[in-house]
Amino acid sequence: MIITSHTVARIEDPFGILEGERYEFFLNIEVEEEDELYSEYGLKLRVLYIVDEKGMRISNYHITENTTDQILDFELEEEEEELVNQYCKEHIPSEEE
Repeated sequence: MIITSHTVARIEDPFGILEGERYEFFLNIEVEEEDELYSEYGLKLRVLYIVDEKGMRISNYHITENTTDQILDFELEEEEEELVNQYCKEHIPSEEE
């Protein structure tokens, strides 16, 4: 799996209920044709990422087809999930952005 690009937005908590900060990442990904995730429409990963006193981590994610936005019922392998976690950690926007 290769992450080719992303967008990220901070999710506002208007009521101040949640601890820490939440970010929504949309990662454009490519996988080999032999991979069970492969789709001719292309793939993106929607990731909810948390930054709080416990650290930085993935809360949840969904794999979707680019063109149809259909959610695919697959889970990432452990090393793929670690790749996504590291990628998100490195691309958290700073306060100045």
